[in-house]
Amino acid sequence: MKNAAPSRKELSHERIVAAAARAIRRNGFSGAGVADIMKDAGLTHGGFYSHFPSREAMLAEATDRAGAETVGLAESAAASVPADQALEAMLGAYLSEQHINNPDVGCPMAALSSELARQAPEVRRAATRRMKEMVDVIARQLPTWGTPEAHERALFLVATMVGAVSLARAVDDPSLAGRLSKAAFKYARSSGEESQK
Repeated sequence: MKNAAPSRKELSHERIVAAAARAIRRNGFSGAGVADIMKDAGLTHGGFYSHFPSREAMLAEATDRAGAETVGLAESAAASVPADQALEAMLGAYLSEQHINNPDVGCPMAALSSELARQAPEVRRAATRRMKEMVDVIARQLPTWGTPEAHERALFLVATMVGAVSLARAVDDPSLAGRLSKAAFKYARSSGEESQK
């Protein structure tokens, strides 16, 4: 039996969430205004509350969507190569110049980490859930997967990746931005290799 096609309201809701996910990564939470998001979604501002009870509810869904996209990209990078190259592929994709230069479609943690502490609990829960998922995806690529050591190493790797991309985006020196991402890649990769010993 086929699933029913999404309703018009469901399609509109999806467009709003997608527009909000781009907006928060591009402009931050405070720069993600409802009117602009609705316009980007091709809808009127007045229809917002038929989709969300509050702006915070929309931001939580947008944060969740952005995090899910990042996890999906990491999983795709890992699946595109032999298993013994998966961690390197994930690191390379995350620390790439393309990711650094396109925050509106990149990792929400790298774009928003400094703002998340001041957000509503439901927004922080969404970010936390997706960060934990990213840690798990990384941990599964380590030979010591399933151990506390693998989880700790994955936490370190995610912190390194997010920090490097955040800093590379913050500086106004492209050469320094490139060195930041290359250094993070080099030492994160060697940390992953150490777990094989």
